[in-house]
Amino acid sequence: MPKYRICFIAIFCITLLPAFAQNKFVPADDANISYEGRILFRNRAVELMWPGTAVNINFTGTGIAGEFKDADTANYYNIIIDNGNPVIMHFGKDKQSYKLAENLQAGKHSLEIFKRTEWDKGRTWFYGFDLTGNSTLLPPSPRPARKIEFFGNSISCGYAINDNASDSHNGYYENNYDAYPAITARYFNAQYHCTSKSGIGIMVSWFPLIMPEMYNRTDPEDSASRWDFSKYTPDVVVINLFQNDSWIVKLKDNPQFKARFGTTPPTHGKIINAYKNFLQTIRNTYPNATIICMLGSMDITKSGSPWPGYVQKAAEQMHDPKILTYFAPYKNTPGHPKVAEQKTLADGLIKFIEAHVKW
Repeated sequence: MPKYRICFIAIFCITLLPAFAQNKFVPADDANISYEGRILFRNRAVELMWPGTAVNINFTGTGIAGEFKDADTANYYNIIIDNGNPVIMHFGKDKQSYKLAENLQAGKHSLEIFKRTEWDKGRTWFYGFDLTGNSTLLPPSPRPARKIEFFGNSISCGYAINDNASDSHNGYYENNYDAYPAITARYFNAQYHCTSKSGIGIMVSWFPLIMPEMYNRTDPEDSASRWDFSKYTPDVVVINLFQNDSWIVKLKDNPQFKARFGTTPPTHGKIINAYKNFLQTIRNTYPNATIICMLGSMDITKSGSPWPGYVQKAAEQMHDPKILTYFAPYKNTPGHPKVAEQKTLADGLIKFIEAHVKW
């Protein structure tokens, strides 16, 4: 099994590219630029919103720059040159050209710009690349044949993964690249979509939106925005939800509890049906995918928790041999999974997929 690189929290020094070095501009819709994840192209820019969304190019030269603008500077990205160690970067609120790589050896290189943060940190507009000197873009690498998609919450996003002191919501500490979904996708050399949001649930969330209302959006903040599922058909779908539901159903004074349930918590039967209904939605969306109903590794899989039983019953009622369940062990530590715990989550899921899934 390959070793995974741990990204140290160290801000990359952002340097504005001098105007005299901007020799050629390649717009974001150029055929030599490839994207991963749900993106939205409008107003001559690509909007990067979902965690794990990535921009990939191959190029020749000793450096390259890109034009970006961020909604509020809360987003962070991994800049990965030639599959090396990620370097953290973020962008300002004004449209600018930023150096992404410089002082490289002359020749062919690859660049990946990977979104560490989720869409509640705002969005980033990517306008295109500035080629300096004799740099040129090369055709994109062939996309991997395998495809995987995750529907999840903060665990899948990589929330607070690098905050070992507490559980901060600051985007600086979030890193989807080192979260179990991205690790799993890289292990299997699979294309990767992470349709996830911290705090979200199937029946109720910590905010008004729930996953059955968000799963089919391109722009997660626009109820009229619809993702074209024909653009990406995963072989494997992993659903890791219900952690937030398991907390909020106990909080009768919570405003989202009141909005969804009134004064009465959902019965066991309603909980099972809610999961089953979402599972049926995903099955209707992806008729041939293997669907893994996953839980863990926070207290939803703690000894005595009824929630794995709810998911198991919902899955069994589907009578579908390609719907599987996998429950990761309870990590028995405070807060969200940190880097090592995410690695453990990935290792367990990878072993399960290897044992039960035929790609």
